[in-house]
Amino acid sequence: MGKLIEDRNLRNKRHVFKDRMEAGRLLARRLSNSVSSEALVLAIPAGGVPVAMEIARVLNLPMDLMIVRKVQIPTNPEAGFGAVGPDGEVIFNEDLLERLSLTEEEIDQQVEKTKKIVESRNQSFRRGRYFPDLSGKTVILVDDGLASGFTMAEAIRFIQKRKAHKIIIAVPTAPEDTVNRLLPMVDGIYCLNIRTFFPFAVAEAYEDWYDLTDQEVISLLKEAWNKN
Repeated sequence: MGKLIEDRNLRNKRHVFKDRMEAGRLLARRLSNSVSSEALVLAIPAGGVPVAMEIARVLNLPMDLMIVRKVQIPTNPEAGFGAVGPDGEVIFNEDLLERLSLTEEEIDQQVEKTKKIVESRNQSFRRGRYFPDLSGKTVILVDDGLASGFTMAEAIRFIQKRKAHKIIIAVPTAPEDTVNRLLPMVDGIYCLNIRTFFPFAVAEAYEDWYDLTDQEVISLLKEAWNKN
């Protein structure tokens, strides 16, 4: 079981961060005494990129990408019934799938659509940049928040296969049940704003929150990687 680090003063509160960058700086403060100089920050795009940039900047760590994507529910694109990893492997939320009663054709269509998005993002965001060697390293997985956690679970699976020494999740906000489900999979979770009530929305942790465009992500990555 991993260790949970939260800010009890922020529990069950909304609009506690000005924006993603402020959240990243606050997470970096909590991480500063717990990670060594050999650690690597991996951002889940799109929203995780500005959070991860601040963590990497404050802690003087290298940053790269973990491109995973939720498999969207056809009638509710904000929610997902699974996730696709960088290698094209898929994990499903079997309980949710059973309740959704989707046909095999609908499932296959959504999975293929998601795989194409992952492949496209790998090309447009990475632009030939090789995925880093994770063997023996501490990996800090960063997103702007968790919902169901299945996208993060797929990222964890991918990293575990690459023999990372230690896996830490760093997210500004998440529901308590998702944190509890992921905690046994990793060495630690840093989540400042945990909420126990529903409905839960990542956006409600922020005063200023919007969907980042691919072009904004590319611009942020150029800024981050030009400093490395």
